[in-house]
Amino acid sequence: QVQLVESGGGLVQPGGSLRLSCAASGTMFSIKTMGWYRQDPRKERELVAEITSGGSTNYADSVKGRFTISRDNAKNTVYLQMNSLKPEDTAVYYCNFLTGWPLESNYWGQGTQVTVSS
Repeated sequence: QVQLVESGGGLVQPGGSLRLSCAASGTMFSIKTMGWYRQDPRKERELVAEITSGGSTNYADSVKGRFTISRDNAKNTVYLQMNSLKPEDTAVYYCNFLTGWPLESNYWGQGTQVTVSS
């Protein structure tokens, strides 16, 4: 029923910026946590950033000071502002919503490619 639709990926030069967005296409209640993950084919999926319903945030050490996660609760949307991008940020980025009602579940976006290259 509910799908997460993400957008904003693309090709950017080192030092550039991108803004990712992810929104639920259907009705979703009790979203506890919104997060962003990324995965390179050579590596396991890793947490990039997350934000709770109360606004608390957590970032991977590799992106602290460069990335900012935010959410618009009225729109059921999460954003990831990525600044000072580096080639090692290249990956497929996935958004994730953790819900607590009616059933605790994880929902995943389809993934969007971010490529940082000159």
